[in-house]
Amino acid sequence: MTALAGLFLAAFLAATPLPLPSEPVFLAMLTGGWDPLTLVVIASIGNTLGSGVTYALGRYAEHFRHHKWFPLPPDALAKAQGWWQRWGLWTLLLSWAPGGDALVALAGLMRVPLWKFLALTALAKTARYAVLAGAVATLF
Repeated sequence: MTALAGLFLAAFLAATPLPLPSEPVFLAMLTGGWDPLTLVVIASIGNTLGSGVTYALGRYAEHFRHHKWFPLPPDALAKAQGWWQRWGLWTLLLSWAPGGDALVALAGLMRVPLWKFLALTALAKTARYAVLAGAVATLF
């Protein structure tokens, strides 16, 4: 059971601003004989909840947009808001990819409703782990 908790933690932390990958843990457990469905479920839940932390940070960061140190100057924030209105919501399906954490934080900043955020992010994260599990199953 502690190995599954380790996978959950690795997947959770991988979806936060910390630069920690979860795939090595997932793949090691998968090739070590663990049940693929169990691993996909545990990793997906952990990764989705970790994205929730990044989303919350983005949502909270909006309170600081008038400070000098805010990472987006007003003109860049306006540009990001325009981009988000056109493309943003569906880019959450890429939240699993490198750079996806920035999309997740931007979703929080843009105040995407939590249920929409969770639905799209959970779908993307689960699909990624399912594809990894399927790829390993075809190789071994």
